[in-house]
Formats: sequence, structure tokens, C-alpha cells
Amino acid sequence: MPADLALVTDSTAYLPQETLDRHGITVVPLSVAVGDTVFAEGLEISPKDVAEALRGKERVTTSRPNPETFAAAYRAAADAGAREIVSVHISGELSGTVEAARLAAGEAPVPVHVVDSRLVGMALGYGVLAAAEAIAAGREAAEAAAAATRRTGLTSGFFYVDTLEYLRRGGRIGAARALLGSALAVKPLLHLDGGRIEPLEKVRTASRAIARLEEIAVERAAELEVDVTVHHLAAEERAEPLAERLRRRIPGLRELYVGEVGAVIGAHVGPGLLAVVVSPR
Repeated sequence: MPADLALVTDSTAYLPQETLDRHGITVVPLSVAVGDTVFAEGLEISPKDVAEALRGKERVTTSRPNPETFAAAYRAAADAGAREIVSVHISGELSGTVEAARLAAGEAPVPVHVVDSRLVGMALGYGVLAAAEAIAAGREAAEAAAAATRRTGLTSGFFYVDTLEYLRRGGRIGAARALLGSALAVKPLLHLDGGRIEPLEKVRTASRAIARLEEIAVERAAELEVDVTVHHLAAEERAEPLAERLRRRIPGLRELYVGEVGAVIGAHVGPGLLAVVVSPR
């Protein structure tokens, strides 16, 4: 990445470490508290730790980075020679992270282009990658921010959870709250819509829900040239076979990535999550 432009995201993008290193992307961590102990996502707590805490019925909460954390990242980028910064983050409907980034941007020593992806996980990650590729191609910061916005606008995220209980506890359930009354009788499929978690369909069994998740991803991909991510939390035995089926069924597939979500998203969805991100190029 050119030294005069810097790229920042947050820890909920769940980009592979080698991708972060290759593009020189700075990651600002969100926080996860288990009981009274606070950890930095991606540095001090693993998805496995969160899954075990949730199964043990421990209190798990999350919080955004404070503006000073962003300010420090922006100062460091400027000190390293950046004349502008692109900062791409989790949906403002799900977290105050983008608000903290904007507050810090107002005091930064160089211009900062803050992008609300309206997404999370690798759905956000693909927007970060679009910005990285634009910068590598010699585009200006405003163009890189626009590339991120374009890619995230095309990207869809669909997911299955074993229970809505964790989303309910975290207050992230949105309109999907309407499913709670029948939660014991259904396995909900949800999606990201307008930056929020919204209900998509109700299915009677886990196996049917996963089959339907596969169908939705295939329909969304159609004949387009797409990248796909299969996310999970403590459900690799479900994620890997789903990924292989998608590999066979999506004709325009370019890259397919299977990865566990991190501690922050894990805290809100619980063990058993299975998600598919479809991102047209």
C-alpha cells in the first residue's frame, strides 16, 4: 500500500491476518467483557473463549473502541507519512464504532474518510479489501472510500442461529424480535438489511435452515462473479461441508473463505452460528 495513504478498520471485519499484513491495514479492536474482565478482540480473547463463556451462562458484553483509540491510530498513520486515511467500519446500526471513528477523525492531523459499511464480518471485510485494492492501484483516498461503499452496497449477509436468545440479550435483534414468541418452534434465518439484523425466513429444523441458507446464497450469487465467505462460531462441522457445496454450485465463484467469527459477534449470536456472505466484484 502506498505510504501516503493509510487504511484502518476494526476487529469485526475478521479479515485473515495474512491479508491485513499484505495490505498494511490497521485494525482497531472492539472490547469484550466476560464478567468484570475486559479483553481486546483479536488480541486477548478467542472465539472459543466466548463460546465457552456463553455455554457456561457467564455474562458477556461488548463495547466500541473509545475515540482516543482511533485518534491514536490516526496519529500513528500520520506520523508514518500518511497524508490521508480511509477508515471502514461495522454498521452504525449495530455498534457505536463508526461514531467513535468520526469523532476522532474531526481531530486527526490529516483528513480521514470514515465509511459506515452497514455490514459486519467479512461483509465489512470485502469493503475494506475494495479500498485496499483501490489504494494499491494508485487511487486517491476519496476514491478508495467510494470503492468500499460500492462493494459493501453489493454485498449480502445471511445467517442462521440456533437461538435468538443471545441477540435478544445484546439488544441487536431489531425487527427479528417478532420471532421471539415462536422461537422454540422455529430455526430463524436472518439477514443484514439497512445495517440492521432483520428476519428473513422461519424454518422448522436446523437441517432445513442450513439447506435453505445454501439455496439463498446460490440464488444471490446467480451467474455473477462473486467472493463468498462462510462464517461460523463453534460449528466447523457445519461450515466446511456447506462451503464445499457452495464451491460446487456457484459458477462465478472467485474466492471462498471459511472463518470463525470473532469474540464480539460471537457474543451476540452464540455457538452454532452459520453465516454466508456473498460479495459481487
